[in-house]
Amino acid sequence: MQLINTVLGGLSLGMVYAAFALALVLIWQSTRIVNFAQAPMAMVTTFIALTLIDAGISYWLAFAAALVSGFVLGAVVERLIIRYVDHDSHINAVILTLGLFIVLHAVAAIVFGSNFKSFPAPFGLQGIEVGSTTLALTPFSIFTILVVIAVMAVLRLLFLKTDLGLTMRAAAFNQEVAKVLGVRVSNRLMLGWALAALVGSLSGLLIAGGSLVHPSYMDGVVVYGFVAAVLGGLDSPGGAVVGGLVMGVALSLVSGYLGSGLVPLAALVVLVVVLLIRPGGLFSTSTERTV
Repeated sequence: MQLINTVLGGLSLGMVYAAFALALVLIWQSTRIVNFAQAPMAMVTTFIALTLIDAGISYWLAFAAALVSGFVLGAVVERLIIRYVDHDSHINAVILTLGLFIVLHAVAAIVFGSNFKSFPAPFGLQGIEVGSTTLALTPFSIFTILVVIAVMAVLRLLFLKTDLGLTMRAAAFNQEVAKVLGVRVSNRLMLGWALAALVGSLSGLLIAGGSLVHPSYMDGVVVYGFVAAVLGGLDSPGGAVVGGLVMGVALSLVSGYLGSGLVPLAALVVLVVVLLIRPGGLFSTSTERTV
């Protein structure tokens, strides 16, 4: 029974990693940039939701407000900061997101405080009972799983079946060619940042549900979510979900049977093995990539 509950706990945890990995995949597909500021951006919008809930606003209205805030924050960051970075090398924008990571942490600590605060969950956190056995699967975990699957399906539909998604990918791959073809590149890049920040905000809310939040509560998810995205392939929404599940189950097994202290080492081993054997990820369709 311990093995079953460990795996179930890993699946729930893996969906959390998958939610964040989907945000990384979205920003990569729409701008070819790895946004390390995604986590603190999600943290800020989660605190906005918590502030509204504490003020008496219903959970779901606060949930929607956080998503809208994420969308606006992503657009503002691209319009006011990222757009003016020299894009001849993608590393310039990546380094800037690391700077944003630090700045947003400091601003959040000043505005919202650095204490731990309880964030509510919309559904129960008690394990589902089957006969006399309680499974490590809660109604909120099921909600998280369904939401992540829905987001993955929407992203696949967006990038593979819609003109908007195709023009976003074109703008990300080659801006000059996209402009010649009539694509409004600047608008597509800003929309990519906005949508990625929205998905990131969703992951922040799912991670925070029923637990404690503080300005650094997303930091651990950055590492595991990034490894999940690399494992599945940065250009594959489905791969991000599979990568998240693999990471969640693997790290849960390591924590349960070998000790929680080995979890960061296990994540590092997974990342190194993937980069050595299949750098593009298990589900990547790209054969060449510029970093």
